Amino acid sequence: MDKSSIIKKTKEFVKEKLYGEGSGHDWWHIERVYNMSKFLASKENANNFIVEMTALLHDIDDWKFSKGNETNTYVTEEFLKSVNVDKEDIGNIINIIKTMSFKGGIVDSSQCTLEGMVVQDADRLDAIGAIGVARTFAYGGYKNSQMYDPSIKPMEFESLEEVKNVKNHTINHFYEKLLKLKDLMNTETAKEIAIRRHKFMKQFLDEFYYEWNFGSK
Repeated sequence: MDKSSIIKKTKEFVKEKLYGEGSGHDWWHIERVYNMSKFLASKENANNFIVEMTALLHDIDDWKFSKGNETNTYVTEEFLKSVNVDKEDIGNIINIIKTMSFKGGIVDSSQCTLEGMVVQDADRLDAIGAIGVARTFAYGGYKNSQMYDPSIKPMEFESLEEVKNVKNHTINHFYEKLLKLKDLMNTETAKEIAIRRHKFMKQFLDEFYYEWNFGSK
């Protein structure tokens, strides 16, 4: 199977798995990350096949929905083998997926390959800006979190169990992760794109607090 056929089959596999998913990690998120990854790869001269395959598969074994090992990539690996991806390419794709997630900022998610930097940037760009705001509240609803509770302040996490289970609210996610992402972009292209999206989130938060506190003073 040639690489274009593998990518086509991968799109079909991922769409079947994630279409209609309600936490903000659905097929449309994958498609946006895929398209952004291709754009960044063209600007940064990255390996297109590794970038495209990683972008398509990066949420199949997402740690946030894992019942066990947060670095498990079993489903992804089995799929890659089933479409006869080269063993070395499988290793590169899996290594990126295992290390690209923010995970509350408590792990080292730095990338050692250009392809990893590109896909991580694309994924993080989709977490900020207007779509990032929408996805944040979609995920908060999915997790049955409060929208906002002024008595619960942003946290510095010490473990993945805290990230998964501590009582929290959606607005805190902006301070615990999203507002940090602009300065964590790897590529110059992504850094430029992130500026506008970061600015929008800050404007959103200003308006949110203005409306929340309206008439209270």
